[in-house]
Order: sequence, then C-alpha cells, then structure tokens
Amino acid sequence: MDTERTLLLLRHGKAAGEPGVDDVNRHLTSRGQRDASAVGQWLRGAALAPERVVCSTARRAKETWEHVSSTLGPAAKKAEVTFDARVYDADAAGLLDLVREFPDSAGTVLLVGHNPAALQFVLDLTAHNDLFFPTSALAVIRIRGSWADVAPRGGQLMKFWSPHRPT
Repeated sequence: MDTERTLLLLRHGKAAGEPGVDDVNRHLTSRGQRDASAVGQWLRGAALAPERVVCSTARRAKETWEHVSSTLGPAAKKAEVTFDARVYDADAAGLLDLVREFPDSAGTVLLVGHNPAALQFVLDLTAHNDLFFPTSALAVIRIRGSWADVAPRGGQLMKFWSPHRPT
C-alpha cells in the first residue's frame, strides 16, 4: 500500500527590518500578523491540520506559527511542535534532510521556514519552475511513501495559497 503524506511548507510572515536588530530577532509586521492569521483560516477551511510542526527558531517564524495556530484553533493544539535552528540556516538540501527525519506516524507536517530555501525546496520537490513564494505563502505537497524516502521530484503540488493570491 502506498501511504500518502502531506507536507505543508509555509514561509514566515512579513517581518520588520529595523536598524540594530539582528536578522534572527526580526518580528512580524502588522501585515505579517494578519497574513499568518489568514493562513490559519485557510488551513481550517481546507481541513488541513498538522500533526507535527517544525518551525525555524527565528522570531518571525515563531510568531507566524503563533498566529497560524491561534486561528487554526483546537486542531493546532494537538500538533507536536518543534523549534529547530537548522530550519533558519538550511538551504533546499538541508530542508530535504529535515523532512527525511519526520516520523512516519505523522501524516501531515507543517514546516515554517524562510526563502530562498523554502522556494527552492518546493521547486525541487515538485519539479515546478514557475512559483513566486512571497511571505506567508503556503505550499501543500503530497508525498507518497515514507518521509525517509522523500526525494527531489518526489512530491506533487496539490495547492498553493498566498495572501497575495488567495484561492
């Protein structure tokens, strides 16, 4: 039997760029907060609740998850949440390595990360070459088989959502 899994790849919300604030400590703007809440609303409406969340340790990524989860509601409280510094520094290959570590007991996993790695990972995984991946963009990718076996071109882009292009 070919087990299907769902990877939800989310780029953090719009962050402020303030003089003297290092990159990892940048916070969400009010637009970033609204857009992250809209992601949660969309996930709730699509009945897509993650069982596991792996989030960058950057402040803006953590705040994005906070807004998504508060809007997603009770389903978000059931998710096992991990903040992993590797997401912050990862390139597309690094994100692939992280995904391969996901436990097969998790059918739906949300990964909250950053560009350019998030975009490149979606392109590599789905063989798309025409996506624009703005802040708060969400790719819903179907994976067949074990997380450990995920490979480039091994996913199918099922949905793409962006606050700039809601569907």
